[in-house]
Amino acid sequence: MSLAPSQSPANAPQDPSVLNWTNRLTQLGPRFFTHLQPSPVAAPRWAACNEALRTELGWPAQIFDEEHLQALAGNALMRGSQPLATVYSGHQFGQWAGQLGDGRAIWLGEAQSSQGPQEIQLKGAGRTPYSRGGDGRAVLRSSIREYLCSEAMHGLGIPTTRALSLVASPEPVRRETLETAAIVARVAPSFLRFGHFEHFAAQGDTESLRLLADHALLHHLPECQERAERWQGNLYAALLDVVQERTARLIAQWQAVGFCHGVMNTDNMSLLGLTIDYGPFQFMDGFDPAHICNHSDHQGRYAYGRQPNVAYWNLYCLGQALSPLIDDQDMTLQVLEGYKSLFPRAMGDAMRAKLGLVGDWAPESDREADWTLVEDLMQLMAAEKVDFTLFWRQLSQAVVQKSTASTLTDAGWSLVTDLVLDRPRLLAWLARYTTRAGQPNFAAMGQHMVKTNPKFVLRNHLAEVAIRQAQTGDFSEIDTLYNLLKSPFEEHPGFEAYADLPPDWAGQLEISCSS
Repeated sequence: MSLAPSQSPANAPQDPSVLNWTNRLTQLGPRFFTHLQPSPVAAPRWAACNEALRTELGWPAQIFDEEHLQALAGNALMRGSQPLATVYSGHQFGQWAGQLGDGRAIWLGEAQSSQGPQEIQLKGAGRTPYSRGGDGRAVLRSSIREYLCSEAMHGLGIPTTRALSLVASPEPVRRETLETAAIVARVAPSFLRFGHFEHFAAQGDTESLRLLADHALLHHLPECQERAERWQGNLYAALLDVVQERTARLIAQWQAVGFCHGVMNTDNMSLLGLTIDYGPFQFMDGFDPAHICNHSDHQGRYAYGRQPNVAYWNLYCLGQALSPLIDDQDMTLQVLEGYKSLFPRAMGDAMRAKLGLVGDWAPESDREADWTLVEDLMQLMAAEKVDFTLFWRQLSQAVVQKSTASTLTDAGWSLVTDLVLDRPRLLAWLARYTTRAGQPNFAAMGQHMVKTNPKFVLRNHLAEVAIRQAQTGDFSEIDTLYNLLKSPFEEHPGFEAYADLPPDWAGQLEISCSS
C-alpha cells in the first residue's frame, strides 16, 4: 500500500504492496454518487482484525499494519481507491422516505480478490451529502455488534456482508449518551440495495435506472442471462426473478436460526440477497413469532414472524421500480408471484434440515406432513417461549444419542424434555417425530443436525459483555466471541457458558435504530 501524497504523514513507510482496484461502480457516472474524502478520527487503534477474511480474499498481511490502520480509520487513502457515497431512496417502516443515500458509509473502491472483486466500505467514516443532518459516525457499541454479527452469520452459512476490521477511536460521538467512535471496514461483492433502483424510478430517470440494472446484470448477477429464457428473453424480469429467489432463501435462513433483522426497510435490502446493515438485530432467546427486537419499531412491523411478508412487500417495491424496464406489468406481477412458492419451499427445506430430514430422508411426498410436524413443534415452543437456539441444539444431541420411540422418558431425551413444562405434549410430538425418522436413521440424522443447529449465536447479552469491556479499552472479548461464532456448530470445550440460557438482566437490554 502507498498513501496518497496529500494524506501521507511525515516519514510514513512506503509499502509497495497494493490492492488491485477496479472501481467499476465509478463508471456509472456522477448521477449515482458523490466523490468525497473520509473524515479523520483521533488516535485510531485496532479493535479487531479479521485475519480469516483477509486470508480468504488473498489480500496481503500488510493490510493490518500501522499504515493501513490510518487508511481503514479514514485518516488516509490507499492509492487507487476512489472514495464516494452513493445515492439511493427507499421505503422506511412502510412509508416512502424519498432520497436517502450513504449517510455514514463511504465506499473506498472495488479490489480484486481470490473470490472475485470485492467492494470495501468504511462505516462511520464521517458526513456525506446524504447524512440528513447526522454526524456520519458510528459508535463503538454498534460497530462491535456489526463486526461480530456479520461474521457470525457467515459462520452459520447465511449470505452476508463481511467485516474486515474494526477501528476504535476516543473521539466523542453523541447518541442517547456520549459515546466513542468506531469504523467498520465492511466487504461485499456489491452494496447495491433495492433503494438504489427506487431512487431513479421515483425520479422518472429511466436512463439511469437502465444503466444501474445493466451494471448489476453484467457484473453481479450473470445468472440472469440464462433465467431470461423463462421470461421471453426479458433480462430485467430475470433480474427481479433472481433477486426474489435469493431473497426468499435468505429470509428462510434467517427464520431457521431465529434471526430478527429489526429494520427491513427497502434501503436495507441487498440486491444480491445478502444480510446487510446490522443495527437493532437479535437472535431470539425465547421463541416468540411476535418478537420485536427493535425498540424503535413501535408497531411491530418488523417482528420475527412478519419478516417473510415484509420481504415480499419490499420485492414488490423493487418490482415497481423495475417496471419501466420490464415494460410489461403482467409479467412483473407474474415474476413476483414466484416468491409465494419460493419462500415456503425454502423455509420447509430449512426446517426439515433442522430435524435431520434431508436427502433420501426427505422425499417430496412427505413435505406436507413434515411441515405439519414442524408447525406443531413451533406452536409448542411459542406457547412457553422455549429458548430457540438451545432447544434445537439439545434436540440434535438427543438424536445423536440414538434414543428410541420406546424410551422417550430416558436420560437422553431429558436434554429436550427438561426445557418445557408441558412434557406430555412434547413427548407426544417426539413419538411422532421418531416414528417419522425411523430408528435406523438416527445416528446419521443426528450428525447432520449438529451441523445444522448451532450451539453458539450472538445473543444480545454476549455482545453487551464485549461492548462493556471494549469501552474500558479491553477488546479481548471481541476476539473470544469471534472465535466461537466463526465455527458455531463446534462444541468448543470450556466455553459452555456462552451457549447457556441468557441471564435475567438480558431481558432488560433495549436495541433501537441508533444501535
